[in-house]
Order: sequence, then structure tokens, then C-alpha cells
Amino acid sequence: MPASPVSNTASNAAGHVTRALVFANGDLNDGPAVRAALRYAADALIVAADGGARLALACDLKPDVVVGDMDSLTADDRAILEALGAVFERHPAAKDETDLELALLAAVTRQAAWIRVIGAVGDRLDQTFANVYLLALRELAGQDVRLVAGRQTLWLIGPGSHPLHGAPGDTISLIPLAGDAVGVETGGLVYPLRDETLRFGPARGISNVMDADEAYVSLAAGTLIVVHTPGRA
Repeated sequence: MPASPVSNTASNAAGHVTRALVFANGDLNDGPAVRAALRYAADALIVAADGGARLALACDLKPDVVVGDMDSLTADDRAILEALGAVFERHPAAKDETDLELALLAAVTRQAAWIRVIGAVGDRLDQTFANVYLLALRELAGQDVRLVAGRQTLWLIGPGSHPLHGAPGDTISLIPLAGDAVGVETGGLVYPLRDETLRFGPARGISNVMDADEAYVSLAAGTLIVVHTPGRA
């Protein structure tokens, strides 16, 4: 356990939080994408979803806010967090939302517009799928919210044009969510799409490759999951 976790809250000129790291109660899955997100910790709000507080502590970070029903934290865990000054937002065990959902809402309520979620991929497929789907929460619309695990970064895009930043050889997968993605066009990828439909079910959008430092994907309708893996996946 870290001897002196650190936490500094990002703020704009009006004093509002602009960045947040949200720790879920899953596996850390340490790797380049996770470490890239952690580089922003010095000026980010640290939010933990229940047992995700232990992940934050393992990264030498003090959770500013711990959200959930607290069923994954021992009495000793809670005592340590209280001594560090963490604020607890307690919710009943019988609730409709998962702890991570509540943690994301807590971050947005505190004006976070850039959110990276760590620990959202674990050994339960149901929880992992649910964590990906949380990115579609209406409260997160218009915010830059991404899951990071190991080398991979995952986020959702809707209608419009969206830049992709990386390097030649990086792997980009485009996966339709909740129906077909229509009018999909890409640039800067080895296998281009030109006003095409990626249908919900087939795996056509998997494992494309960047051939430049910058690429883009646009779509007319629907939602795509974007998964960026540096290098070959």
C-alpha cells in the first residue's frame, strides 16, 4: 500500500473539474494505455467505484470520492480511506445502477468532461459488457470518456467525423453498437470504407490498420465502438 497517495483536482478558471480518473472494481490490466491515462492523475479528480478504491491506492493515488454500496471494501479499507480524507457517497445494495455507473455520474456531476476508466475489464464477461455499454449513458453525451486496459483504449462515436491519433501500424477496430452504423467512411486506414454500412453482428470492422499518424472515421447514423491498440493487436 502506498505510504502517501497523492490527489490533485483538475480545474478550469471557474474552479470546475475538467479531468477525472474513474477506477472500477475490476483488474488493473496495467499497460501503456493505463499508464498514459495515469499521467494525468496530478490534475485529475480521482473517483473510485467501491472496491476500485484499492486499485487507486495501488497506483499511489488517493480517491477523492468513493461511490457505491461499499460491499467490496473491508472495514480496514474504509478506515484507511477515511483517514486519507476520501468522501464517501453511499448507496443501498438494492439499486438499479452498478457502482461504476454511479461513479461515472459522480464524475460528470463534478463537471468532468475528460474521463478515463481504469479497471473496467475483469474476469466477468457480463460486467465487462455492461461497463462498455455505460459509455452510452445520456449523461456522458458530448464528454470524452474512454475505457483503458493494457494497451487498448475503447470509446464510442456517433454521427459526424472523428479524428484518430496514433501511428502507422496501429490497430483500429470499429464495432457497431445497438444496430447498424450507416454511411461509414474512413481515411488514413489500410482498408478504407466509403459510405458503407457496418451491420450489427458481422465482424467486418475488426482489425483495420492505421497507415498514418492521423486517420478519421465518420458515420451518418448509428454508434460505433472504437478500439485503438498501438501496433499489431
